Order: sequence, then structure tokens, then C-alpha cells
Amino acid sequence: MSKDVFEYSSCYYKFHLREFETSTNKGLQCVWKKELIEGKLYFTWRFSWDDLQLQRISGFIGDIIWYWDTDGNPSKVEVNVTDQEQMVKTEINDSYFNHTVRYDYTLIPIISKTDNELYDEMFLPSDKNDAILEVDGMQLHVNRSFLSYHSDFFSALFSSNFKEGQMEVIPVKDVTYEDIGLLLSTIYPKTLFPNDETVPKLLELADRFMIPSAIHHVEYHLLNNTKIDNEKLLCMADRYGMDLLLEKMIKELDTVAKAKKLKALSDYMELSDKTKGKILDKVMMII
Repeated sequence: MSKDVFEYSSCYYKFHLREFETSTNKGLQCVWKKELIEGKLYFTWRFSWDDLQLQRISGFIGDIIWYWDTDGNPSKVEVNVTDQEQMVKTEINDSYFNHTVRYDYTLIPIISKTDNELYDEMFLPSDKNDAILEVDGMQLHVNRSFLSYHSDFFSALFSSNFKEGQMEVIPVKDVTYEDIGLLLSTIYPKTLFPNDETVPKLLELADRFMIPSAIHHVEYHLLNNTKIDNEKLLCMADRYGMDLLLEKMIKELDTVAKAKKLKALSDYMELSDKTKGKILDKVMMII
């Protein structure tokens, strides 16, 4: 993980150019242009840092300073970028048409927290938490009412009808700290949204701990952002009751070749009779 300051100085360029340069500095790419936006002229800088995400760099803050060759007074614009390709801009005029311009930047990377650091914050003692779960040898401070609202499993666990409901520290077995953190982070205020990598584990955990809202978060991701194969999505939708996703997958089952590919899956025989019936109806419409 790098916390080094990113510093860069460009060469001088003729002002009449539209695109001055694309630079790469320690994995941080910057495209510097002159653009006409809504009738006004701007210098723009767009930053991207795909190669730095493994270092948990999620953005940059700092300054850009640019200089005219004829003017000893530099101009400055503040930088605070947290989205890839986010634009930094500053308005200019065209009175320097025959002159040259350059810029410097000094940027400090924003380091995102690891998932475990976020989980640690989520489970700290506070006046909003009134119960303690013991998971994987660690104590998690949680709110009974909040978890009970989202989960029939936790509602029963906290109930006075169960011995665990009377315990000061309630053990939750056969689950890791990382897994329970991943699951509960989908419903806590500082939400960590699902991605293709976490989807299988999230669905398994949400089903076990009876948290339908976590499944709804996963379904939204799978409906809008996933790259998982349709056949696998259909099996997931059937198994975990994601009706909107199942409807979409059945709708997209529009060729015999796709139907054969689905039939070849090892999970096909695990599909419910209701879903198999829907697939058969769709195939009959195709042939």
C-alpha cells in the first residue's frame, strides 16, 4: 500500500492545442485538455488509476498549478477525485493564444479501508448496541432490534424463549468473522454492496441467517451489473427465490442452443419443478 505523494510537472505546450498530453506517473494517468463546455473555455484534467486499486487507492486530493510562459503568477485548482475519469476543470480565456502553458500537480492518495477494518468499526461498542455476539473467537457488538427486524434467525436467537437470549455474550457457531461481517455489511448504514466475487457467499449466508434484504441487494446487482453467465444466474435465482432475476433469465432463454447449455449444467437437476416447467414452456415457444 503506497502513501507516497504523487508529484508531476509537464512540459510547456502551445495554448492553441486541444489536447496537450496524456501522462502516467507511478500508475496514475492524467489526460490534460482544453475544452469548450457550455460556451466557456476550460483546462480539464481527467485522472484514472486502475493499476493502483490493488493498493487500495480510491482517489486523490491535492492541487494542480499551471503557468503561462509570460506570467510569473501561477494559478491553482484544488483536486478531490474519488471516481475514475472524474474531471477537474478551471475556466480560462483565449487571450494567451500565441503562448505556452504547463502544469504541476501534487496529489496525496486516498487509501480505502480494508473490509476487516470496516467490519471492526461496525462492531464496536456504542450506545446504539445492546447485545454481543461471539463469532470466530471475537466479540461483535450489535443492536438486537435492528438484527431482529432484518432476520428471523436473529429474532429467534435474541428471544427469551431460547437460552441464548438470556446470555450476556451469545455464540454464533460455524461462521467466520469475515463472513458475518460481509453479510451484515449489506444491511448496515455504511453499506458494502455485492459484487460478482462476493455473490455466492452472500447468498449462502443470507439464506442461512434468513436475511431477505441481503438477497434483495444481491438480486439488484445481478439484474444490473453482473458478468456471471445467464445459466448460473438462473440457477441462483431459482435456489434463492430471486423472482425478478428468474423472470429476466427465462425471458433471455430465447434459443434452443441456450436451452441445451442450461440443461448441461450440473445444477440443472436441482432446479425446482416450477422453474423447470417455466423453462419447458419457453422452449416450446422457441421450437
